[in-house]
Amino acid sequence: MARTVSERSDVLPLLAEAFREHGYEGASLALIGEATGLGRGSLYHFFPGGKEEMASAVLGEIEAWFETNIFRVLRTAEHPENALLQTLDATEEYFRSGRRICLVGAFALSDTRDRFSLSLRRYFSEWRAALEFALSKTGETPAEAATHAEEIVLSLQGALVLARALDDPGIFSRAIGRVRSRLPKARTKRRGGAPRLP
Repeated sequence: MARTVSERSDVLPLLAEAFREHGYEGASLALIGEATGLGRGSLYHFFPGGKEEMASAVLGEIEAWFETNIFRVLRTAEHPENALLQTLDATEEYFRSGRRICLVGAFALSDTRDRFSLSLRRYFSEWRAALEFALSKTGETPAEAATHAEEIVLSLQGALVLARALDDPGIFSRAIGRVRSRLPKARTKRRGGAPRLP
């Protein structure tokens, strides 16, 4: 049964889950309507450009979340060691400890890649660059920071794919643990002795 949704933003999490479950090509308007509870007219009211606009909006929402909670934190933290741990925790929470696939990664691995190439490239480039910047501030050389940042993204994305394929979220949790163990030690005290996070 169709329902009234007052804001376009209310629909985006539901759309994201529909694309996660069915992929871009597999998510027909009928399936999207079922997932969101909206009729075709309501969907086109919010997204006149149809399914492509829906997917673009979802990717934009994901990018905004990562910019706020991951990339900006890594680029602006006073103590990058703490920021690395903080954003790793946020990443684990976002992907629900391996129970939620990375929609950007799923799009990148499918025929959808070319349709949304700029968004996909920007997401991964920004993540790697923000990690590299924070790691370089911990004392790693530019070459070390670049390699380490790439390894982190590879580890997390690969673990999400493997966890999904084997239906074992523990794979992602173990990968998070390995990445965490290889990070520079966090600063836990200020000059006054009180614990501090960035």
